Amino acid sequence: MTTNLATYSVVLTYSAIAVYVIAFIAFALDMAKRSGEVTAAAAGASTAAAERTVATVQGGTVVLEKVAESTDRSDRGTKFERVGMAVTILALVLHVGAVVLRGIAADRVPWGNMFEFSLTGTALITLIFLLVQFWQNLKFLGVFISGLTIILLGIATVNYYVPVRPLVPALESYWLVIHVFVAIAGTGFFALGAGLAVAQLVQTSRQSRGLATKLRFMETLPDADRLEVLSYRVILVGFVLWTFTLIAGAIWAERAWGRYWGWDTKEVWTFIIWTLYAGYIHARATRGWRGARSSWLALIGFAAVMFNFAVVNVFFKGLHSYSGL
Repeated sequence: MTTNLATYSVVLTYSAIAVYVIAFIAFALDMAKRSGEVTAAAAGASTAAAERTVATVQGGTVVLEKVAESTDRSDRGTKFERVGMAVTILALVLHVGAVVLRGIAADRVPWGNMFEFSLTGTALITLIFLLVQFWQNLKFLGVFISGLTIILLGIATVNYYVPVRPLVPALESYWLVIHVFVAIAGTGFFALGAGLAVAQLVQTSRQSRGLATKLRFMETLPDADRLEVLSYRVILVGFVLWTFTLIAGAIWAERAWGRYWGWDTKEVWTFIIWTLYAGYIHARATRGWRGARSSWLALIGFAAVMFNFAVVNVFFKGLHSYSGL
Protein backbone atom coordinates (compact mmCIF):
# COMPACT_ATOMS: atom_id res chain seq x y z
CA MET A 1 0.00 0.00 0.00
CA THR A 2 2.80 2.40 0.90
CA THR A 3 4.58 1.71 -2.38
CA ASN A 4 1.39 2.30 -4.36
CA LEU A 5 0.74 5.64 -2.67
CA ALA A 6 4.32 6.75 -3.29
CA THR A 7 3.95 5.77 -6.95
CA TYR A 8 0.69 7.72 -7.27
CA SER A 9 2.45 10.67 -5.69
CA VAL A 10 5.14 10.58 -8.37
CA VAL A 11 2.49 10.37 -11.12
CA LEU A 12 0.75 13.43 -9.70
CA THR A 13 4.09 15.22 -9.47
CA TYR A 14 4.84 14.69 -13.16
CA SER A 15 1.28 15.72 -14.01
CA ALA A 16 1.68 18.90 -11.98
CA ILE A 17 4.93 19.72 -13.80
CA ALA A 18 3.18 19.32 -17.16
CA VAL A 19 0.35 21.63 -16.10
CA TYR A 20 2.83 24.18 -14.72
CA VAL A 21 4.46 24.22 -18.16
CA ILE A 22 1.08 25.11 -19.70
CA ALA A 23 0.68 27.89 -17.11
CA PHE A 24 4.17 29.20 -17.92
CA ILE A 25 3.32 29.34 -21.62
CA ALA A 26 0.06 31.17 -20.87
CA PHE A 27 1.84 33.76 -18.71
CA ALA A 28 4.50 34.22 -21.42
CA LEU A 29 1.76 34.79 -24.01
CA ASP A 30 0.20 37.29 -21.63
CA MET A 31 3.43 39.30 -21.72
CA ALA A 32 3.46 39.18 -25.51
CA LYS A 33 -0.19 40.25 -25.65
CA ARG A 34 0.40 43.16 -23.30
CA SER A 35 3.39 44.28 -25.36
CA GLY A 36 1.33 44.17 -28.55
CA GLU A 37 -1.49 46.21 -27.03
CA VAL A 38 0.87 48.89 -25.74
CA THR A 39 2.60 49.10 -29.12
CA ALA A 40 -0.72 49.42 -30.92
CA ALA A 41 -1.87 52.14 -28.55
CA ALA A 42 1.40 54.05 -28.97
CA ALA A 43 1.00 53.93 -32.75
CA GLY A 44 -2.45 55.41 -32.51
CA ALA A 45 -4.22 52.31 -33.72
CA SER A 46 -6.62 52.33 -30.79
CA THR A 47 -7.19 56.08 -30.52
CA ALA A 48 -10.77 55.93 -31.69
CA ALA A 49 -11.60 53.08 -29.35
CA ALA A 50 -10.00 54.92 -26.47
CA GLU A 51 -12.40 57.85 -26.68
CA ARG A 52 -15.98 58.16 -25.55
CA THR A 53 -18.52 60.94 -25.86
CA VAL A 54 -20.04 62.44 -22.74
CA ALA A 55 -22.73 65.10 -22.40
CA THR A 56 -22.31 68.04 -20.04
CA VAL A 57 -24.51 71.00 -19.34
CA GLN A 58 -22.92 74.45 -19.59
CA GLY A 59 -25.18 77.47 -19.10
CA GLY A 60 -28.27 75.57 -20.10
CA THR A 61 -26.62 74.21 -23.25
CA VAL A 62 -25.84 70.54 -23.73
CA VAL A 63 -22.25 70.13 -24.86
CA LEU A 64 -20.85 66.90 -26.26
CA GLU A 65 -17.20 66.21 -25.43
CA LYS A 66 -14.82 63.41 -26.29
CA VAL A 67 -12.97 62.09 -23.27
CA ALA A 68 -9.97 59.76 -23.56
CA GLU A 69 -10.25 56.42 -21.83
CA SER A 70 -7.30 54.55 -20.43
CA THR A 71 -6.20 51.55 -22.43
CA ASP A 72 -4.32 50.09 -19.48
CA ARG A 73 -5.54 46.56 -18.88
CA SER A 74 -3.15 45.74 -16.06
CA ASP A 75 -6.01 45.41 -13.55
CA ARG A 76 -8.21 43.19 -15.69
CA GLY A 77 -5.38 41.30 -17.34
CA THR A 78 -5.53 39.54 -20.68
CA LYS A 79 -7.28 36.28 -21.37
CA PHE A 80 -3.88 34.56 -21.30
CA GLU A 81 -3.29 35.84 -17.78
CA ARG A 82 -6.66 34.49 -16.66
CA VAL A 83 -5.90 31.13 -18.28
CA GLY A 84 -2.48 31.11 -16.62
CA MET A 85 -3.96 31.71 -13.19
CA ALA A 86 -6.64 29.04 -13.67
CA VAL A 87 -4.10 26.49 -14.88
CA THR A 88 -1.76 27.37 -11.99
CA ILE A 89 -4.56 26.59 -9.54
CA LEU A 90 -5.13 23.25 -11.28
CA ALA A 91 -1.40 22.50 -11.14
CA LEU A 92 -1.33 23.34 -7.43
CA VAL A 93 -4.24 20.96 -6.76
CA LEU A 94 -2.29 18.14 -8.42
CA HIS A 95 0.88 19.26 -6.62
CA VAL A 96 -0.78 19.27 -3.19
CA GLY A 97 -2.24 15.85 -3.97
CA ALA A 98 1.28 14.57 -4.58
CA VAL A 99 2.45 16.06 -1.27
CA VAL A 100 -0.45 14.56 0.67
CA LEU A 101 0.01 11.08 -0.83
CA ARG A 102 3.73 11.19 -0.07
CA GLY A 103 2.96 12.15 3.52
CA ILE A 104 0.41 9.35 3.91
CA ALA A 105 2.82 6.84 2.39
CA ALA A 106 5.57 7.92 4.79
CA ASP A 107 3.19 8.26 7.76
CA ARG A 108 4.76 11.60 8.69
CA VAL A 109 5.13 15.14 7.38
CA PRO A 110 6.43 15.01 3.77
CA TRP A 111 9.66 16.96 4.15
CA GLY A 112 12.07 14.51 5.72
CA ASN A 113 14.59 14.46 2.85
CA MET A 114 15.72 16.55 -0.11
CA PHE A 115 13.05 15.27 -2.52
CA GLU A 116 10.21 15.76 -0.07
CA PHE A 117 11.50 19.19 0.94
CA SER A 118 11.55 20.24 -2.72
CA LEU A 119 8.11 18.77 -3.38
CA THR A 120 6.51 20.55 -0.44
CA GLY A 121 8.55 23.72 -0.84
CA THR A 122 7.58 24.38 -4.45
CA ALA A 123 3.92 23.74 -3.60
CA LEU A 124 4.08 26.31 -0.81
CA ILE A 125 5.81 28.88 -3.04
CA THR A 126 2.98 28.58 -5.55
CA LEU A 127 0.34 28.72 -2.80
CA ILE A 128 1.87 31.90 -1.37
CA PHE A 129 1.89 33.44 -4.85
CA LEU A 130 -1.83 32.72 -5.22
CA LEU A 131 -2.77 33.90 -1.73
CA VAL A 132 -0.85 37.16 -2.11
CA GLN A 133 -3.23 38.08 -4.96
CA PHE A 134 -5.89 38.84 -2.32
CA TRP A 135 -3.57 41.56 -0.99
CA GLN A 136 -1.97 42.85 -4.19
CA ASN A 137 -2.29 42.07 -7.90
CA LEU A 138 1.02 40.33 -8.61
CA LYS A 139 -0.20 38.12 -11.43
CA PHE A 140 2.54 39.52 -13.66
CA LEU A 141 4.95 37.39 -11.58
CA GLY A 142 3.22 34.26 -12.87
CA VAL A 143 5.88 33.55 -15.48
CA PHE A 144 8.62 33.86 -12.84
CA ILE A 145 6.91 31.71 -10.20
CA SER A 146 5.75 29.00 -12.61
CA GLY A 147 9.19 28.90 -14.25
CA LEU A 148 10.96 28.65 -10.90
CA THR A 149 8.59 25.89 -9.78
CA ILE A 150 9.14 23.90 -12.98
CA ILE A 151 12.92 24.08 -12.61
CA LEU A 152 13.09 23.23 -8.90
CA LEU A 153 10.44 20.51 -9.01
CA GLY A 154 11.94 19.00 -12.16
CA ILE A 155 15.44 18.86 -10.69
CA ALA A 156 14.13 17.35 -7.46
CA THR A 157 12.11 14.68 -9.25
CA VAL A 158 14.93 13.65 -11.58
CA ASN A 159 17.93 13.94 -9.25
CA TYR A 160 16.73 13.71 -5.65
CA TYR A 161 13.95 11.16 -5.65
CA VAL A 162 14.27 8.45 -2.98
CA PRO A 163 11.79 5.80 -1.88
CA VAL A 164 9.85 6.33 1.31
CA ARG A 165 12.06 5.58 4.30
CA PRO A 166 11.88 6.08 8.09
CA LEU A 167 13.34 9.18 9.70
CA VAL A 168 16.63 9.02 11.54
CA PRO A 169 16.24 9.54 15.33
CA ALA A 170 17.41 13.18 15.29
CA LEU A 171 14.53 14.12 12.96
CA GLU A 172 11.83 12.42 15.02
CA SER A 173 10.73 15.61 16.67
CA TYR A 174 7.86 18.08 16.47
CA TRP A 175 10.52 20.65 15.54
CA LEU A 176 10.68 18.98 12.11
CA VAL A 177 7.12 20.18 11.54
CA ILE A 178 7.69 23.70 12.85
CA HIS A 179 11.26 24.52 11.81
CA VAL A 180 11.19 23.21 8.22
CA PHE A 181 7.66 24.42 7.41
CA VAL A 182 8.45 27.98 8.49
CA ALA A 183 11.72 27.87 6.52
CA ILE A 184 9.78 26.84 3.39
CA ALA A 185 7.26 29.64 3.93
CA GLY A 186 10.05 32.18 4.31
CA THR A 187 11.61 30.94 1.07
CA GLY A 188 8.26 31.46 -0.69
CA PHE A 189 8.18 35.14 0.29
CA PHE A 190 11.84 35.56 -0.64
CA ALA A 191 11.01 34.14 -4.09
CA LEU A 192 8.22 36.69 -4.58
CA GLY A 193 10.56 39.46 -3.44
CA ALA A 194 13.19 38.33 -5.93
CA GLY A 195 10.66 38.36 -8.77
CA LEU A 196 9.60 41.89 -7.87
CA ALA A 197 13.26 42.95 -7.61
CA VAL A 198 13.92 41.67 -11.14
CA ALA A 199 10.88 43.57 -12.43
CA GLN A 200 12.06 46.72 -10.64
CA LEU A 201 15.52 46.48 -12.22
CA VAL A 202 14.00 46.06 -15.69
CA GLN A 203 11.73 49.08 -15.15
CA THR A 204 14.65 51.18 -13.91
CA SER A 205 16.81 50.14 -16.85
CA ARG A 206 14.11 51.06 -19.34
CA GLN A 207 13.63 54.47 -17.75
CA SER A 208 17.26 55.39 -17.16
CA ARG A 209 18.54 54.21 -20.55
CA GLY A 210 15.62 55.43 -22.59
CA LEU A 211 14.64 51.93 -23.72
CA ALA A 212 10.96 52.79 -23.97
CA THR A 213 10.56 50.76 -27.14
CA LYS A 214 11.89 47.60 -25.49
CA LEU A 215 9.80 45.24 -23.38
CA ARG A 216 6.66 47.30 -23.91
CA PHE A 217 4.61 45.02 -21.64
CA MET A 218 6.46 46.60 -18.69
CA GLU A 219 4.33 49.71 -19.22
CA THR A 220 1.33 47.74 -17.93
CA LEU A 221 3.16 46.94 -14.67
CA PRO A 222 3.61 49.21 -11.64
CA ASP A 223 6.43 51.74 -11.86
CA ALA A 224 9.90 51.06 -10.50
CA ASP A 225 9.29 52.75 -7.14
CA ARG A 226 6.12 50.78 -6.51
CA LEU A 227 7.80 47.50 -7.43
CA GLU A 228 10.65 48.24 -5.04
CA VAL A 229 8.23 48.96 -2.20
CA LEU A 230 6.28 45.74 -2.87
CA SER A 231 9.53 43.75 -2.94
CA TYR A 232 10.56 45.22 0.42
CA ARG A 233 7.22 44.37 2.03
CA VAL A 234 7.13 40.71 1.00
CA ILE A 235 10.83 40.25 1.86
CA LEU A 236 10.13 41.72 5.29
CA VAL A 237 7.56 38.96 5.90
CA GLY A 238 10.07 36.36 4.69
CA PHE A 239 12.74 37.81 7.00
CA VAL A 240 10.48 37.46 10.04
CA LEU A 241 9.84 33.81 9.14
CA TRP A 242 13.55 33.19 8.51
CA THR A 243 14.42 34.72 11.89
CA PHE A 244 12.08 32.25 13.54
CA THR A 245 13.67 29.47 11.44
CA LEU A 246 17.13 30.37 12.75
CA ILE A 247 15.96 30.45 16.37
CA ALA A 248 13.92 27.25 16.07
CA GLY A 249 16.87 25.50 14.42
CA ALA A 250 19.12 26.39 17.36
CA ILE A 251 16.58 25.08 19.87
CA TRP A 252 16.18 21.85 17.89
CA ALA A 253 19.97 21.46 17.64
CA GLU A 254 20.24 21.65 21.42
CA ARG A 255 17.58 18.95 21.78
CA ALA A 256 19.16 16.70 19.13
CA TRP A 257 22.91 17.26 19.58
CA GLY A 258 23.28 18.95 22.96
CA ARG A 259 24.38 22.38 21.67
CA TYR A 260 22.61 25.41 20.20
CA TRP A 261 25.30 26.23 17.64
CA GLY A 262 28.11 24.12 16.23
CA TRP A 263 29.18 25.90 13.02
CA ASP A 264 27.70 23.13 10.90
CA THR A 265 27.63 24.09 7.20
CA LYS A 266 23.85 24.28 7.09
CA GLU A 267 23.73 26.39 10.23
CA VAL A 268 26.32 28.78 8.85
CA TRP A 269 24.50 29.28 5.56
CA THR A 270 21.18 29.81 7.31
CA PHE A 271 22.86 32.57 9.30
CA ILE A 272 24.50 34.02 6.16
CA ILE A 273 21.08 34.27 4.50
CA TRP A 274 19.68 35.95 7.60
CA THR A 275 22.59 38.41 7.65
CA LEU A 276 22.17 39.33 3.99
CA TYR A 277 18.48 40.08 4.36
CA ALA A 278 19.08 41.90 7.65
CA GLY A 279 21.63 44.04 5.79
CA TYR A 280 19.09 44.65 3.02
CA ILE A 281 16.42 45.81 5.50
CA HIS A 282 18.91 47.93 7.48
CA ALA A 283 20.39 49.58 4.36
CA ARG A 284 16.97 50.43 3.01
CA ALA A 285 15.55 51.68 6.31
CA THR A 286 18.49 53.65 7.74
CA ARG A 287 20.95 54.28 4.90
CA GLY A 288 18.44 55.39 2.32
CA TRP A 289 19.16 52.61 -0.16
CA ARG A 290 16.44 52.73 -2.77
CA GLY A 291 15.96 51.64 -6.35
CA ALA A 292 18.50 49.45 -8.11
CA ARG A 293 20.90 49.11 -5.17
CA SER A 294 18.12 47.82 -2.94
CA SER A 295 16.92 45.35 -5.59
CA TRP A 296 20.41 44.01 -6.27
CA LEU A 297 20.89 43.34 -2.57
CA ALA A 298 17.55 41.52 -2.47
CA LEU A 299 18.67 39.34 -5.39
CA ILE A 300 21.98 38.57 -3.68
CA GLY A 301 19.99 37.34 -0.68
CA PHE A 302 17.83 35.10 -2.86
CA ALA A 303 20.92 33.81 -4.66
CA ALA A 304 22.21 32.73 -1.24
CA VAL A 305 18.90 30.93 -0.61
CA MET A 306 19.23 29.07 -3.92
CA PHE A 307 22.89 28.27 -3.19
CA ASN A 308 21.84 26.86 0.16
CA PHE A 309 19.22 24.71 -1.56
CA ALA A 310 21.15 23.53 -4.61
CA VAL A 311 24.76 23.38 -3.39
CA VAL A 312 25.00 23.30 0.41
CA ASN A 313 22.27 20.67 0.74
CA VAL A 314 23.86 18.40 -1.85
CA PHE A 315 27.64 18.84 -1.86
CA PHE A 316 28.60 19.97 1.64
CA LYS A 317 29.00 17.49 4.45
CA GLY A 318 27.72 18.08 7.94
CA LEU A 319 25.25 16.99 10.58
CA HIS A 320 22.37 17.84 8.23
CA SER A 321 23.67 15.75 5.34
CA TYR A 322 21.93 12.52 6.33
CA SER A 323 18.52 14.18 6.18
CA GLY A 324 18.98 15.55 2.69
CA LEU A 325 18.22 18.98 4.11
